[in-house]
Amino acid sequence: MMDEICSHIADLIVNSISAEAKHIKVTIEKSKINNELSLKVSDDGKGMNESILKQVIDPFYSTKIGRKVGLGIPLLKGTAETCGGSFNIKSTPGRGTEIAVSFPLNHPDLPPLGNLKDTILVLSVSNPEVDFTFHIKNDVVNFTFDTMEIKKMLDGLPINSPEVIKFLKDYLDEHLDFFNKQ
Repeated sequence: MMDEICSHIADLIVNSISAEAKHIKVTIEKSKINNELSLKVSDDGKGMNESILKQVIDPFYSTKIGRKVGLGIPLLKGTAETCGGSFNIKSTPGRGTEIAVSFPLNHPDLPPLGNLKDTILVLSVSNPEVDFTFHIKNDVVNFTFDTMEIKKMLDGLPINSPEVIKFLKDYLDEHLDFFNKQ
């Protein structure tokens, strides 16, 4: 089990980037009303055929060249199952992959979410060639962070330039405060 849900998010995004994804969409919903934390990561990468899709949940299998083990997806699946949640993976060769996970919020083994703001910031500025859409929701508020829209507003200024990073950090501080409070 990873220490934080954000570690799982980062791992899934690294997998998507390795699969040559150019757009990655992450949806995180926390509902106290429904007692659920759900996470969905989808990409437009290479995708996987049925055979690989069945193997990818095996910790002794990896799609990465030179690696014999791939613990990220099996650990996420195990965390969801340990907590009484659900895990689903779908993939189509040439079209991409989608992983959806849910966890009961009140389960004692549910890892903390972690630092969502820093996770979004680091992934976005470290991979300027990838477009990210993060949808963050709770019972009251929705927030979307879309790097494609941000890049349009920057009018050629790189998303990983120091002044943009400072702006994004402040922007995320302001807009993600709601998620942690509820």
